[in-house]
Amino acid sequence: MSYQSRGFASDNYAGIHPAVLAAIAAENTGHAVAYGDDPTTALLAAIVAEQFGPNSTVFPVFNGTGGNVIALTAVCARWQAVICADTAHIHVDEGGAPESMGGIKLWTVATPDGKLTPELIRKQLFDIGSVHRAQPAVISITQATELGTLYTLAEVRAIADLAHEYNLLLHMDGARLSNAVEALTRDLGRHVSFYEITTGSGVDILTFGGTKIGAMGAEAVITLTENDTLTEAVKFLRKTSMQLASKMRFISAQLIALLEENASIARENAHHANKMAGVLELGIRSIAQVDPRVLLPNPAQVNSVFPILPQYVIDQLAQQFRFYTWNAEQCMVRWMCSWDTTPEDVTALLGALTRALAEEEPTPS
Repeated sequence: MSYQSRGFASDNYAGIHPAVLAAIAAENTGHAVAYGDDPTTALLAAIVAEQFGPNSTVFPVFNGTGGNVIALTAVCARWQAVICADTAHIHVDEGGAPESMGGIKLWTVATPDGKLTPELIRKQLFDIGSVHRAQPAVISITQATELGTLYTLAEVRAIADLAHEYNLLLHMDGARLSNAVEALTRDLGRHVSFYEITTGSGVDILTFGGTKIGAMGAEAVITLTENDTLTEAVKFLRKTSMQLASKMRFISAQLIALLEENASIARENAHHANKMAGVLELGIRSIAQVDPRVLLPNPAQVNSVFPILPQYVIDQLAQQFRFYTWNAEQCMVRWMCSWDTTPEDVTALLGALTRALAEEEPTPS
């Protein structure tokens, strides 16, 4: 079956990167021990240790929601809670899974840009020791955020320092961690490593995203510190949470393809997706200079763009392209670029936007 429609709704719409598909095919020979006791998963563990530090332990899982639930359940007792942004994926887009599957209370914090700060987090650091309030155990941040914004290395470190001051752990939802690494490399003008953005900045546990960056279906929970209790908890919770793959070598092979050779494919794919979003952003800003109805409040720091458009324009564009309305009240949409988004895709969307704006707004009936 051939899929001709090109979408901007999610980087999950993109197909499998050829190197990942080849890795799956290459793995499909002979027999191997099930449930992760295979040479491929052992190789993945060694590569993850190179990329995230010698104390890191990797646990491949099927999807990001499962990974997040496992990570947060591993660090929270039943009376404890997670502090997160009110826009966090764990709060907004996981169907209540942390609460229903993990029995975890989420303490949310309103943010202007999807990013937590120590000052904002302190608003939830009260009644420590009170049996009447779920006690914070972990702070969860998303890198890059659900609003396409980016934590700097210093900002992650500041949050980690605050967490550890209060004997909390820091969890990072890294669904688009590769995009964040490449964005920071661009912004700082030097190579930024996965270690630097996570372990080196004080993160304790990570949910690493592979699917959005070219895998067929491969994510991982990675414990980053020398904490045997935490690592042991993740090992058992992965099974309890129905995220333990029997033929794990095929998930591990995908992650190896992305992370081997200093994560060259993951970084290349992220760089391209970010670049396409940058081209899209420039086009929208050019249109906005001549049409004040088009707004772009925030810069495109990674691979997503959030323009504000007239509703009739959104309606017209939705007939040609798939995308999400991110804030219906503001008429804000999200246009997401993928590892396989082409310049022609971007040109087509910008052209459709220009034509829709040129049409007369329909008169309400």
